Amino acid sequence: MSDWYPAGLEDDMRPRLFAAADRGEAIALVTIVAAEGGGPRGVGAQMAITAAEAAGFLSGGCIEADVILHARATLADGQPREIVYGRGSPYVDTKLPCGGRLELLVERLEPTDPAIRDLRLAEAQRRRVVYVSDGRRRSVAPAGDETAGRAYPPSQRLVVIGSDPFALAIAGLGLTAGWSVDLIRPKGPEAAPPLPVGYHRGTIAEAFADLRLDPWTAVAVATHDADLDHDALIHALRSPADYVGVLGARRRLPERMRRLEAAGLSPEALSRLKAPIGLAIGARTPVEVAVAVIGEIIAARR
Repeated sequence: MSDWYPAGLEDDMRPRLFAAADRGEAIALVTIVAAEGGGPRGVGAQMAITAAEAAGFLSGGCIEADVILHARATLADGQPREIVYGRGSPYVDTKLPCGGRLELLVERLEPTDPAIRDLRLAEAQRRRVVYVSDGRRRSVAPAGDETAGRAYPPSQRLVVIGSDPFALAIAGLGLTAGWSVDLIRPKGPEAAPPLPVGYHRGTIAEAFADLRLDPWTAVAVATHDADLDHDALIHALRSPADYVGVLGARRRLPERMRRLEAAGLSPEALSRLKAPIGLAIGARTPVEVAVAVIGEIIAARR
């Protein structure tokens, strides 16, 4: 491994599996199947390793280089491996400073493996599934008993409505978190925003219909336009989106809630609204507000 390991920022290994399959290349998938003690990663954390690349992390730098060696051995001979680090491990020269024990499963997936195909299909259809493997046989099943394997929910999406620096900061930090981000700016300019996001210039209704919000989508409303906010909140709170928040002064909240109630939104729908948006960290600048919003979305998701 190099002195710096930016691929350790990646948590979801599905894009690595899909990319390797598209290249016609085998890939080794390493999964924590049991963990004891105070390590930074738990059961289900993964790494994905090819002959030339590695991504993900399992221990914060303690074992990754050694894991890559085992993974490439599995790539070479096709044999799955069960590896133990920490208490009871034969690898006494590889320490876990946090103590405890990690048990890993290393397996080789061919580019034509049906499990990769099924994971790709589930992600395209936005379905939660469970990946189950003993290292030789693997399957992808609808979400049920998630203790039987590694749960794969659809990847997190973020929809931001607005165009000012607050909206751009929220969208940008969502990208940094590895999420799919869409920006809605009704009647906005034809020029794309200065971020690699989906861009929608139509009405709120048109954009939401196109995006098909689901329980793995967060909506952040940050337009500073009371009527546009109102329209966006009506559509968002009637959708299955798992998070809906709106930027704005606390003193405006009673009026906002009265308008939403008058529009026919139920008490249950109104109770879902995060307003003012974001964790209460005293945020003032666009970047600080973005940190508060992304933090609140993560808290709601967990």
